[in-house]
Amino acid sequence: MPDAAPDAPQTAAGRAPLPPGFLLRHGVVPLAVFAIAVAVIHWLNVDWRLATRLYALEGGEWALRKAFVTERLIHKIGHDLSIAAWVGVLIAWLLSFRRPRLRPWRRPLGYLLLAVALSTLAVSAIKAKSNMDCPWDVQGLGGDRPHLTLYEARPHDLPHGRCFPAGHASGGYAWMALYFAFLMIRPRWRWRGLAAGMGVGLTYGIAQQLRGAHFLSHDLWTAMICWTVALLVYLWLRPKTPPGTDALPSR
Repeated sequence: MPDAAPDAPQTAAGRAPLPPGFLLRHGVVPLAVFAIAVAVIHWLNVDWRLATRLYALEGGEWALRKAFVTERLIHKIGHDLSIAAWVGVLIAWLLSFRRPRLRPWRRPLGYLLLAVALSTLAVSAIKAKSNMDCPWDVQGLGGDRPHLTLYEARPHDLPHGRCFPAGHASGGYAWMALYFAFLMIRPRWRWRGLAAGMGVGLTYGIAQQLRGAHFLSHDLWTAMICWTVALLVYLWLRPKTPPGTDALPSR
């Protein structure tokens, strides 16, 4: 795609106007899909049905809670890999101040650092306050607490829950910000970036569901929070060239 014209119109904030329909496609439509999905999960009791099915398939216990693949490989090592990836982006961003070849990547890398960090922090902050239980804490799924949805009042005598939204999955879904990072400089790669973030998020989320750590809706909320944060940070830090233009020549 051709580079943006030098005299592309700018907004008062020094940013190019968004393409027509950008907020509709990236904000309104994802939010509408999310709202419909959450409503369907609630009305059809999908969280409970799926969790009880998994629990039964594992022999009436969360047999995969301590399994090597789900706990050690995906949960613990996966967590470390997410942090390592963020540190790698940080190093690349710092190098962009010293190496001219990396200079065009400075803004996308800085954006990625901020978006990923804020996404995971947002999920963590909500998780600390939401007071929701994990499946393994609930009666009928190995625990002793009543099953309460997000929309039900919680008795004051119940222990504090810290299982909503899905914290571990945020270490994957936060990388959906790659979509917007590539949109800044290599738009043709943006779908690969989105697929990478969604793929890792799904892997982390499914593994945690198999362990009994989260219901399906927990992961859905996490994905939407991460996408929303990524979009908002992009609107703040988007470059002066209009979205959808290649900042670097194609290779």
